Amino acid sequence: MLSQAEIENIATLARIGLAEKDVEKYQHDLSGILDYFKKLDEVDVTGIEPIGHITGMTNTFRSDKQVDFGDLGKQALLRNVPEEREGYLKVKSVL
Repeated sequence: MLSQAEIENIATLARIGLAEKDVEKYQHDLSGILDYFKKLDEVDVTGIEPIGHITGMTNTFRSDKQVDFGDLGKQALLRNVPEEREGYLKVKSVL
């Protein structure tokens, strides 16, 4: 079972205010959680391959290439902007 000092240290590290009356409750609750993890250490996992992600998915990336919309696509985009100049979007100055 975790000691009172350990519970207070955990509360300090987590920046949680802890009342004196709650220390005993957390001693019991946190000790129960840690005891459960000790049970998991007893499981025989020899021959089982570790996995990093349960779905088995891997990162997929799109290719970094430019796609030309053509003149019709560009005109359609420019119809939706508040202001344009020489075929480019005009935005307010940032600085």
